[in-house]
Amino acid sequence: MSQPNWAIWPGSPYPLGSTWDGEGVNFALFSEHAERVELCLFSESGRRELERIEMRWHTDQVFHCYLPEARPGLLYGYRVHGPHDPAAGHRFNPNKLLIDPYAKALHGQVKWNDALFGYHIGAEEADLVMDKRDSAPGMPKGQVIDTAFTWGDDKPPKTPWHETVIYELHVKGFTAQHPRVHPELRGTYAGLATAPVVSYLQRLGVTAVELMPVHAFLDDRHLVEKGLRNYWGYNSMSFFAPDMRYSASGHVNEFKTMVKTLHSAGIEVILDVVYNHTAEGSHLGPTLSFRGIDNRAYYRLVHDDQRYYMDYTGCGNTLNMQHPRVLQLIMDSLRYWVQEMHVDGFRFDLASALARELHEVDRLGAFFDIIHQDPVLSQVKLIAEPWDLGEGGYQVGNFPVGWTEWNGRYRDTVRAYWKGEDGLIGDMAYRLTGSSDLYESSGRRPYASINFVTCHDGFTLDDLVSFNEKHNEANGEEGRDGESHNLSWNCGEEGATRNKHIMDLRARQKRNFLSTLFLSQGIPMLLAGDERGRSQQGNNNAYCQDNEISWMDWALDEYGRDLLPFVQYLITLRREHPALKRRHFFQGRPIMGAGVKDLAWIRPDGEEMDDEDWQQGFARSLGMFIAGDLFEEYDERGRRVRDTDMLLLMNSNHEAISFRLPAQPERTRWDVLLDTVYPRGPRPDHRKFHSHEVYPLQGRSLVLMINASRPVPRTSNGIE
Repeated sequence: MSQPNWAIWPGSPYPLGSTWDGEGVNFALFSEHAERVELCLFSESGRRELERIEMRWHTDQVFHCYLPEARPGLLYGYRVHGPHDPAAGHRFNPNKLLIDPYAKALHGQVKWNDALFGYHIGAEEADLVMDKRDSAPGMPKGQVIDTAFTWGDDKPPKTPWHETVIYELHVKGFTAQHPRVHPELRGTYAGLATAPVVSYLQRLGVTAVELMPVHAFLDDRHLVEKGLRNYWGYNSMSFFAPDMRYSASGHVNEFKTMVKTLHSAGIEVILDVVYNHTAEGSHLGPTLSFRGIDNRAYYRLVHDDQRYYMDYTGCGNTLNMQHPRVLQLIMDSLRYWVQEMHVDGFRFDLASALARELHEVDRLGAFFDIIHQDPVLSQVKLIAEPWDLGEGGYQVGNFPVGWTEWNGRYRDTVRAYWKGEDGLIGDMAYRLTGSSDLYESSGRRPYASINFVTCHDGFTLDDLVSFNEKHNEANGEEGRDGESHNLSWNCGEEGATRNKHIMDLRARQKRNFLSTLFLSQGIPMLLAGDERGRSQQGNNNAYCQDNEISWMDWALDEYGRDLLPFVQYLITLRREHPALKRRHFFQGRPIMGAGVKDLAWIRPDGEEMDDEDWQQGFARSLGMFIAGDLFEEYDERGRRVRDTDMLLLMNSNHEAISFRLPAQPERTRWDVLLDTVYPRGPRPDHRKFHSHEVYPLQGRSLVLMINASRPVPRTSNGIE
């Protein structure tokens, strides 16, 4: 190739990546063990390699140069030279074009072919034999961008944790079939920012959207060959670049516009991020970026045979959180998404893998220490998926102060209880009250618990009450994939049915699950579509289904037309009643000499439960009394937050129970706010019940009552 005519200056080793400064572009790439690095420049289409420029300057293990004539839009990649010695952990191969780990945008998609692999496929001990074919034609290229954007008066909503209601959605799937979104915008960041979609989120009442992965990701080769794709996106190639398959315009600023629009509507944006592994997979995976830049630095390798990778993720590799440059990469990425893209928080996939200092999970690992002291990241919402696939990886309840967690114990307990299993009322009591058994001793609050019954991974709510078994035939893996222990119940018939009794029972069970979710202490997370009765036809692992199986169905049937306003009503109840979203755990004892406990558990005979009652394995009914105006809650201005007394009754048995209302407080008139027997929530007869009176608590139902005889003087939201 001919020598370029433009000037090449030394530039700077910082910041890493490609940086447009208004005059030219600085390029900087870390590699501890590389011998030399070439910067490769490409045509506008990305198909033709124009120049290779040796990065002759090398400072503190960073190769760098500056091109004063380069401009935003330039496409580039790297070729890195060094030892090819897999047994020693080195997999350098300059024949493979590599993605800049700090690239802010990627142009094009991976086009699968054998040249993408750094070894000679088919050779004996294949990964030990270097493949010399050029991978550039099949590789996406980094793109230099101008980060300028008119944010105007954009401000993060900063919704307090206890006021937060999370809505987990997929950027493409949410609007792919939306009838009021322009076809060219469906399935994109721009589509998510359209007026009909934003209005829907506002009317629903959610305060934050948790977006499934938007970092540029890879469709696995075995899926592509079967006509499928990695729809979920937990297969990151880049930690800075948004995936352009979700962009209608092809520009990074489309993502920023989406965030700004959602902020204007009072909705926070939380990203589901995957920093535990990369798309390069095991030692037999492709060479796309990190493996070819510095394999030993970026990945956890088996100590006594560095040809292989430590795999705590089930995806073939684990990033090396022991290396300071890997920690820097992740921290730089997180800060970029907060400071440049204005997101409000993160949900960390398989977060236990990030805590592994050596082999054991260390909850005070370097990663968590660094985030805790960071002035930017310590102030955003941090959510852990508190497990990985390695030994000792299940760490629910063990993350540090400042972190919230997906509470898997909550999901399993609530599912089992409404399925009708015995011996769960004690565990259920903990889940209803914020899981103090998991979080209180470490100084955390009820909002440390992200409560959920369903999420992207597993059955939708409709499928949870419609299938006993997973039905993943469309995935082409002969049913081997997906969780088999779902704690689901089909209510009498597997899958779709025309039996009205079964359909009505399924609808009630969905109301039971949703009511439990929104009336529990902690932070509710709703899976997109559960409020409408969305089904995946029994597929509980739809990670590869980029089609109608996974996409939101915006048509409502009879049951969906009842369910949607029911969920809106639940969220409204939660918003209007401070007693349902406490910032402190219940004490379960008389408060301030009032002689009334802030929390009491009631038997069906109206008496308070004793220790023996909790041991009754057959018990499936539970009463929960909340003294709404006795708890010590204050708002940010020091004003006392009050509410009125509430009574929650639950019965997971198939038979009705005559539940006598408690004698205390005396002469109470209980107004029924919610009875899941009725599709719209409140009893249609609007009848009030009194202390000592028997309430006909139907089988498989939940009831919420409020003390109508003790009005609380308050302004909006119960503030005095």
